[in-house]
Amino acid sequence: MQAQITSDILMIRPVKFQYNSQTAESNAFQDATSANQDLSITQATAQEEFDNMVRQLRAAGVNVIVFEDTPEPHTPDSIFPNNWISFHASGKVVLYPMQAENRRLERRMDIIDALRNDFDIDVVLDFTHFEKENKFLEGTGSLVLDRTNRIAYACVSPRTDAEVLDAWAKQMNGYKVVKFHSFDANDKAIYHTNVVMCMGDTFAVVCLKSIKDPDERLIVRETIEKSGKNVFEISLEQMNQFAGNMLLVNTKRGTKLLVMSKSAYHSLTPAQVVELEEYADIISFDLDMIEKCGGGSARCMMAEVHLPYKGLS
Repeated sequence: MQAQITSDILMIRPVKFQYNSQTAESNAFQDATSANQDLSITQATAQEEFDNMVRQLRAAGVNVIVFEDTPEPHTPDSIFPNNWISFHASGKVVLYPMQAENRRLERRMDIIDALRNDFDIDVVLDFTHFEKENKFLEGTGSLVLDRTNRIAYACVSPRTDAEVLDAWAKQMNGYKVVKFHSFDANDKAIYHTNVVMCMGDTFAVVCLKSIKDPDERLIVRETIEKSGKNVFEISLEQMNQFAGNMLLVNTKRGTKLLVMSKSAYHSLTPAQVVELEEYADIISFDLDMIEKCGGGSARCMMAEVHLPYKGLS
């Protein structure tokens, strides 16, 4: 049985982080006023937030594998690698079709080659040809995976195409796909599933109120519960503070950590914090610049490496 969580995390250190106008149309979490900020201040602050997060995760016992972004080509959202790549215990690496043209430049084969030094990679599945048809599926932003039960949750949006979802499922050997539609308070489609929900090993954090269709809402809830996980509900307001954008990780010492931003943590009620702490230790970081300018948070910054280590597969 595949483990839901891992202690191996890939992160990309930014060199030219800034507001990305190419993603803003479909990402309501981006603050348009960020476009007017001094670019050197934006980059310096984001890099400081990134470095602090890496430092604390490593101190807690997480194996954080950091690659430095390159100055050229300019990739303002490279800090969010989970959208272009995913890693699986079968040895599969998956490359995903991205909506924004400048985000497609984030894909780096040198990173995959470097990971081959320590991990067994059996095959690289490439779905990027769907970009020619303007159809997209942005990694574990679009897909929230229950790896143990082989269920993929996906809210359909401009960045999450149903046809690509089906093609992905056929190549992933038996994953069941649960499709739904999720909206914010202004009736705008949520751009990524991983701001709506987080999948833990024995629980799932989800903003059910964002799923307006009652049948879809029931299917999501019942699928989570039938898989043996508790449903932890968050509000639309908490979702807007990135409370759905958490990630459960392991440490080399076997401790479970629920990773989130300070804004997500502060949106939770004291009772919710107590409940979540029954599942894992909470660790949070100040990601204010990254959230406002990039429209993504802690989970978006981490690509879990579930690949088998060489000699252990």
